[in-house]
Amino acid sequence: MAAHFGRRLRKGAATTAVAAAAVAALSASQAPGATDDHGRQATAGASAPVPDPTGDDATGNSPYYTDLPPLNSPNPSPSPSAGTPVAQGAAEAGIPATVLDAYKKAEAELRTSKPGCNLPWQLLAAIGKVESGQARGGEVDASGTTLRPILGPVLDGNGFALIKDTDHGAYDGNAQYDQAVGPMQFIPSTWAWAGRDGNGDGKKDPNNIYDAALAAGHYLCRGDRDLSQAAGLHGAILGYNNSQDYLNTVLSWMEYYSKGTYSVPDGTGAAPGRRSDDGTPRTTPSTPAEPADPHQGKPGSKDQGGRPSPSPTPSKPGGGQDGGDPAPRPPGTPDPTTPTPTDTVDHLENAGTATAELTATAGDAFTGTISTRAETKAGAAVAKVRIRFTISGDTDATFTGGEDVATVATDSKGVAKAPALQAGEKTGDFKVTATVVGRSLKGVDYQATVTERPADTLTATTDGDTPLTCTPGGEFADQVHLKATYKGAVADKVAATATLIKSATDATENDKGPYFKDATTGKAVRTLTGLKTDAKGLLTLPKLYADDTTGTFLLRVTTPGGGTLTVQLTVAADGTATASPSPSPSASAGS
Repeated sequence: MAAHFGRRLRKGAATTAVAAAAVAALSASQAPGATDDHGRQATAGASAPVPDPTGDDATGNSPYYTDLPPLNSPNPSPSPSAGTPVAQGAAEAGIPATVLDAYKKAEAELRTSKPGCNLPWQLLAAIGKVESGQARGGEVDASGTTLRPILGPVLDGNGFALIKDTDHGAYDGNAQYDQAVGPMQFIPSTWAWAGRDGNGDGKKDPNNIYDAALAAGHYLCRGDRDLSQAAGLHGAILGYNNSQDYLNTVLSWMEYYSKGTYSVPDGTGAAPGRRSDDGTPRTTPSTPAEPADPHQGKPGSKDQGGRPSPSPTPSKPGGGQDGGDPAPRPPGTPDPTTPTPTDTVDHLENAGTATAELTATAGDAFTGTISTRAETKAGAAVAKVRIRFTISGDTDATFTGGEDVATVATDSKGVAKAPALQAGEKTGDFKVTATVVGRSLKGVDYQATVTERPADTLTATTDGDTPLTCTPGGEFADQVHLKATYKGAVADKVAATATLIKSATDATENDKGPYFKDATTGKAVRTLTGLKTDAKGLLTLPKLYADDTTGTFLLRVTTPGGGTLTVQLTVAADGTATASPSPSPSASAGS
């Protein structure tokens, strides 16, 4: 693997100047009128970086690699063969083939599923660089899975965030504390909802670069973000790891990769360099760590750069790992033996959400907001607790931004408000469940409903007064055309049912006279469901046919919301037949 002698990000004037220059260069590339390599026009108007508003982050603010890219622009060159020394600039510009392919495939998928996000693959490459050194220089197999697990340090509050186990060791092999996992360094509680299957093997594996890159892309694109704008870009990066230094480092690599890169063979990329926690290079081969539970987790856990991973067993209270003096903690870090706000939560309560507000018409936004309050056993509010809201059920309703899971931190009153709900086109009931991240407490369920689009008026739009012509056993020469409106406005995408009924006073299905044909079998049917008006509220019914029965018959079309249209059909032996709206309730049907 090529040696890596990059610069370490230090606090002070030198680092500030380098980071400022990198951000300035990126901002310049996004000036009005500028376009990126995909032809999108960038938007100016950078705003001050702000943390992710959801109160969650992908990595748990784990350490990251702080090396900055070379000051000179990369000069792409032919891919070197394995083991061939290359210049520093060329090595930095090279990205392992499988890893690069994963980034580009993720960009392509997001371009289709969330086109307004404008996710560039160079952003994924920049995050992959600082999180894992591009999966340790491309140490992945043909399917994109890392040859060795990539684990961040134990998040036990000793110098890092305190996140107690949320996955029973399933991803990180640690059943007591969480650790960031895989080439994009997701913490297990985030992967549980953000994970994606990027390589189509039916699994969501944080150790697979295709899965992790696609998950990172969707994570960055949450909340209708537009990453072509500075505010959206900065907010997305800070949501991944809430650190100004992290933001500057990622922006620097993103700008560097946008100026040119090339593919190198897997395993020959630039090795990870120095990390933000202590700057010590991670190059020593690691030793597999045993999972806390032999039935859970994945054996062979290792830390982020190959150093032997600390045991999942935490230090004993009042003593170090060896039972001696307590290991010193950096100032300001929490004591892992002190209960966290999450530990003090006894239950969740509905914080005023009204069931009546959780009903919306298909395609509309819900007016009601789901709010949950975290409380202690005594009923006191608990702030700074992560609440996960999960949508389940047989509809396509989502939160704003298209996700079906959202994580929000409770405020000073212990209340977490879920993002606004958006109804899809599929009607029915669904459920939103609020749970505490990191605890196995009973959740709070909120029932919601998506109702059909309504139309209160149906009008026939058949041109002129020309009657439909038919003979017994023949077919009507024209079709029935109608328009739907609701409160005077066009009613689009409204479901309609057409039934050939027995009489104006008996709306049961007729067993003789005109009929439609089943589209698959060709058999006679006298009730059609699944019809829907178009964007202009128009609907054309399928062609009608007549059996050998002569007489006057009725066709009735109905919609949710009370829209009704009755069409009179006459089949005559002399070859005359008419179809017209029938306002008269006394019209008869039959021979």
